[in-house]
Amino acid sequence: MEKIVVGLSGGVDSSVAAATLHDQGYEVVGLTLWLMKGKGQCCSEGMVDAARLCEELGIAHHIVDSRDLFQREIVDYLVAGYGQGITPLPCSQCNRAVKFAPMLAYARQVLGCDRIATGHYARLTHNPATDRYELRRAVDGSKDQSYFLYDLPQEILATCHFPLGDQTKVETRRLATQMGLHTAAKPDSQDLCLIEHHGSMQGFLDRYLAPTPGDIVDGSGRVLGQHTGIHHYTIGQRKGLGIAAAEPLYVVGFDIGRNQVIVADRSAAHWSDCTVQQVNWVSIPAVDAPLAVSVQIRYRSDAVGATLIPLTGGADRVKLVFDQPQFGVTPGQAAVWYDGDRVLGGGLIEAHP
Repeated sequence: MEKIVVGLSGGVDSSVAAATLHDQGYEVVGLTLWLMKGKGQCCSEGMVDAARLCEELGIAHHIVDSRDLFQREIVDYLVAGYGQGITPLPCSQCNRAVKFAPMLAYARQVLGCDRIATGHYARLTHNPATDRYELRRAVDGSKDQSYFLYDLPQEILATCHFPLGDQTKVETRRLATQMGLHTAAKPDSQDLCLIEHHGSMQGFLDRYLAPTPGDIVDGSGRVLGQHTGIHHYTIGQRKGLGIAAAEPLYVVGFDIGRNQVIVADRSAAHWSDCTVQQVNWVSIPAVDAPLAVSVQIRYRSDAVGATLIPLTGGADRVKLVFDQPQFGVTPGQAAVWYDGDRVLGGGLIEAHP
């Protein structure tokens, strides 16, 4: 019987992943990472639900205290980024640095196991011609999480299993009910656990960053109003600016030195290209020539056509030239490029020049 470690958050998705593998004859071991204290799917409530699930399935359950790691890799990372006027994407960072790699290390060192699984909606295939594991979109496009998994290296993907990738969320709920799992009707968690934990991103940031009011200015430097702290704003934001104008204004940049939020009309909030750093190549090796791709620049956006241009100095930095200018290209967020449903690679959008 093959042993597999399943990451359990206490939600319905990871519950069904574990139960499905258990029904398929795997020796399933549940593993929950303790990331934060308090209410939330990944914290005390989630650990209780995960433990109850393992009791229902008759499988072992392990809890790993990852609070210091989460603080260092995610909380400190977010606070530093927002303080510099970027909008970091914690989920991909968390998957790589806090979840998958530490899960695999624990599985190997403590449980003598070389396979891990999660309830993510994504698919994996192996291409024997290239000997690469190819990450693909899930069947359920509305729940696809491949965007958040772009940063996983080949050595991690080789050990992964995503049991939910070929089914819809509706089917997952139905299976949970059929299996009699107590999490069958549990509400979905929010995309970002920190928001669920603190009520809002502003609530989270205000715990770490002191208010630093300053000017909201237009492109010529004319003062239009006051902001409550740069960390409360993001590129493309329109609501909550607190300024009156003849036409809607959007955040298009920051002047960190002057503590200013820069706004302009919607046309100025579009960019024809961007540079991407810390690139991870997934389903293909790094390219050395321009490549036509479809690219997703935020989780809740459609992929759009673009040309990827490698930049000199290594394979970890590229330029993306969009077929049509894109609204709200946000530094710190991930740009993930695809060929059909295959994730070719991805990285973090750099600050605008």
